[in-house]
Amino acid sequence: MRQRVRHLVVVLGDQLDSASPAFDGFDPERDAVWMAEVDEESKHVWSSKPRIALFLSAMRHFRDAQRRLGRRVFYRELDAADSTGSLSGELIREVASLRPERIVMTEAGEWRIQEAMDAAARRAGVPLEVRVDRHFFETRESFARHARGRKQLRMEFFYRELRRKHRVLLDAEGGPEGGQWNFDPENRGAFSKDGPRGEGLPTPRLTPPDSITREVLSLVERRFAGHPGSLESFGWPVTPEDAREALHDFVEHRLARFGRYQDAMWMDEPWLFHSRLSAAMNLKLMDPREVIGAAERAYREGRVPLACAEGFIRQILGWREYIRGVYWLRMPHYAETNALGATSALPAFYWTGDCAMNCLRQSIRQTLDHGYAHHIQRLMVTGLYALLLGVEPRQVHAWYLAVYVDAVEWVELPNTLGMSQYADGGYLASKPYAASGSYIQRMSNYCEGCRFRPGKSVGEDACPFTTLYWDFLLRHEARLRTNPRMALPLKNLSRLSLADRSAIRARAVEIGANGGVPRGKGLLPGF
Repeated sequence: MRQRVRHLVVVLGDQLDSASPAFDGFDPERDAVWMAEVDEESKHVWSSKPRIALFLSAMRHFRDAQRRLGRRVFYRELDAADSTGSLSGELIREVASLRPERIVMTEAGEWRIQEAMDAAARRAGVPLEVRVDRHFFETRESFARHARGRKQLRMEFFYRELRRKHRVLLDAEGGPEGGQWNFDPENRGAFSKDGPRGEGLPTPRLTPPDSITREVLSLVERRFAGHPGSLESFGWPVTPEDAREALHDFVEHRLARFGRYQDAMWMDEPWLFHSRLSAAMNLKLMDPREVIGAAERAYREGRVPLACAEGFIRQILGWREYIRGVYWLRMPHYAETNALGATSALPAFYWTGDCAMNCLRQSIRQTLDHGYAHHIQRLMVTGLYALLLGVEPRQVHAWYLAVYVDAVEWVELPNTLGMSQYADGGYLASKPYAASGSYIQRMSNYCEGCRFRPGKSVGEDACPFTTLYWDFLLRHEARLRTNPRMALPLKNLSRLSLADRSAIRARAVEIGANGGVPRGKGLLPGF
């Protein structure tokens, strides 16, 4: 008979923090930790191999770290012969055996998981105590207070509140450092013809797989052989120590160029000047206060420009906190939003990268190879094409949740449905992020390796982004006329003749009918 426990502390795969509030008052003599690897978490969306491997490796490292701290850990591995395959099923089984007085957990990062944990505790007949997550600067309740009474939310106002409240990048008088809150205009640069190497782009520090990670990689290759993605270059941080080394590497070698080039893209360069820290933060291997503190110190010590530090900090203190607030404020109904009535299927090439358009081929293959793409590749390449094509938003959401190593639903779903797909009708973003192929041409060198011409909207060599951009405006012209930020695009649309409109529509219909793939000589041989 196992020794009965007082508190059974549930630790989910994105809660790998030894100082989590779930551990407050933890008594090694009377309490225990519970963790489980289950098929359901890899299959409720068709998760990529890099994403599965990161979660499992980080979980196993955390398990071992807890045991070194002297904490009892009951851990169910994926290959357990009698596994129920679900978190709720495994928890009910463990509770029946251990008979804890109470189940304790930190707030889940996903509505589905929290509902499952609540239901499992009720079924097991054991009280569940859910504690507020200290990982974030703001609680769900404080965001709800911020949102109360506002017809429309905007991240910028929330971000300024948090800067003041948490004393981040403020001057001696309590105003914004440098006299302004936002340095966006300085952070939209594209590379010259010499590309990022001309800016001294360093190779980022990748984390070499240790014995635990190598064991996980073998397990994933065997058990999830049919899932998308590759593990050949897996090098993600899986421990707090790994994450701190990655933070140091970023601040020392790339932060000083991050701001200016954060929106830029380049052929065969997946990392550029980005930090690669979002996955470590989202799994709670690293506290965002440590990340923000390192960036602010680098600025104050004169090692990085203010615009670079501010642009990076805004992504964490501003957008990350804001997105979480929106998720919990609007779920579960937010997941079903589809304001534009999009119904098309996600093109099959999103799962392979076998696509005639070079920008999509680069962004998707990079995603499958590494489980990573930076925010502009997600928003203005893969997300943009799905928006223009009219893909049903839930399918786009499922793809993003499946393929990216940093994808936890609280951050992924609102970014996808609200920011990328405008499925909430403007609650999150003030306008649809719609653009033609000219934007991609301006921000990258992708078009140089492509057979389609971004300046053309019709014809076999017309860029599908450009064709679909104008078709998007045509389809939604009536709705968008009420949005003042769409005045200029609609003014340009009004200059199109009836013949131009008809030709654009015909080409767009052809692209849609062919599964989102343009016909004609632009296709790669054999595609």
